[in-house]
Amino acid sequence: MNKFFLTVHILAAILCVGPVTVAASMFPPIARRTLQSGAPDAGGLQVLHRITRVYAWASLAVPLFGFAVAGGRGVMDEAWLISSIVLTLVAALVLAFLVVPAQSAVLAAVGQPEEVRTKVFSKAKLLSMTSGIFGLLWLVVLVLMVVKPGHTRG
Repeated sequence: MNKFFLTVHILAAILCVGPVTVAASMFPPIARRTLQSGAPDAGGLQVLHRITRVYAWASLAVPLFGFAVAGGRGVMDEAWLISSIVLTLVAALVLAFLVVPAQSAVLAAVGQPEEVRTKVFSKAKLLSMTSGIFGLLWLVVLVLMVVKPGHTRG
């Protein structure tokens, strides 16, 4: 059963965390161009925002099955796993409280007068950093999962 949980855990990481990370990182440059140009259509931004939100929810399968794998292998007390859990939680908080709300604010400003777009433009610039932090957190989690520093059990 543990091999099944591990397979689903890895598959969910690839199919869910990958797209949300890519969509979140693609959103800021398109948002800045759209806000600067004053384009009334935000179709691409809406798609990226929807991908970010939907795949964020789907990504909850990753830690769910990860806990099942860790419990089955008896590694819940290992430092690399605890660090991964904390970093996953931080990544989820960055996504939920920084990335998604900033994306929503940008979408609300598209097609609005220049004054409104200018006020939101700084959020779009900051969004590059927060989505980068989100991606970096997942990269560190991936490295911890592969390298398992200090791993003591087979």
